[in-house]
Amino acid sequence: MTPKPAIRAEGERLLAAFIAAGAVPVETDLLQPAETLLDLYGEDIRARAYVTDDPIRGEMMLRPDFTVPVVQAHMAHGADPARYAYLGEVFRKQARGSGRASEYLQVGYEVFDRTAPEAADAEVFALFRDLLAGLGLRPVTGDIGILMAAVRGLETTERRKAALLRHVWRPKRFKALLDRFAGRAPVPVARLRLLERLATGTPAQLIAEAGTFVGLRSAEEIAARAEALAADAETPPIRATEAALLYDLLALEAPAASALSHLRGITPMLPAIEPAVGRFAARLDALAARGVDVATLAFEASHGRTALEYYDGFVFSFHAEGLPPVASGGRYDALTNVLGAGASIPAVGGVIRPELVVQVRGRS
Repeated sequence: MTPKPAIRAEGERLLAAFIAAGAVPVETDLLQPAETLLDLYGEDIRARAYVTDDPIRGEMMLRPDFTVPVVQAHMAHGADPARYAYLGEVFRKQARGSGRASEYLQVGYEVFDRTAPEAADAEVFALFRDLLAGLGLRPVTGDIGILMAAVRGLETTERRKAALLRHVWRPKRFKALLDRFAGRAPVPVARLRLLERLATGTPAQLIAEAGTFVGLRSAEEIAARAEALAADAETPPIRATEAALLYDLLALEAPAASALSHLRGITPMLPAIEPAVGRFAARLDALAARGVDVATLAFEASHGRTALEYYDGFVFSFHAEGLPPVASGGRYDALTNVLGAGASIPAVGGVIRPELVVQVRGRS
């Protein structure tokens, strides 16, 4: 077990480096209001958060990460532009036997700047690279924004696109939906039986026949869902060419410069991704200007899809064999809009786990 003083000292070193890079040190409460914030973290963190009831403040949770409360504070009264740094404990339940810590230090750096988002992406990545130099970590990058743009550009119903976007962070569910919407997988038997029942009467009639209500959905919600299922059954499959391009995108893994060439090659057939590919190109230029070798930098189009659900653009992580990501981060522009009551600002940031840095350094 790594001694806590060594972990704290490493955290303080990283925090000092972030402050030296221009960040303002900030703190957030250990106890955070659960009702609003849990929905922003996504399914994985919701299942792993420590939640409790306070007789005055209502449902509260132990802080599972810093980004959401930092964004919330910035959107309430932050400067423009702004850079923040923080160090403190976060808390997440772990699976029995996983061996992972449920409480650990996190040190992070967040940038709110609307002038040049791709340059800010490169700033954060290069800063993390420099601070972690000499540890032999493997960096991996991605861009969730390209995948989201591809989905939004599909020639299908808004309902189907919304379903795919909702499950971007759940790869198995996303692929199952894409397979079904593209006609590559059969409709589940239970759904077929329900559709057969719906064909014999209205949703209201079937609800009346079902008897006593069980669960929290109202009759109106059940009827609306049934009508949506019936409408979806009449929707033509996603075109084979579009589906093939989306499958190709999901599987794309290559050095970043080569990935850009590939993406430019498929853009004429999937024009909705053109703006996102343009941002990717600008980011690679900004990374190269900071000394990052984009000809060897790993890029995976699906990278970050099992991470926090507020990422919506550039994502990155640094890895060591046999450990969780030592550092990770990404762009979360949409989150600032959600927490800004209509206002928004481009934002990107990342976190480092000091105890993993100490462990990796101890291997050498």
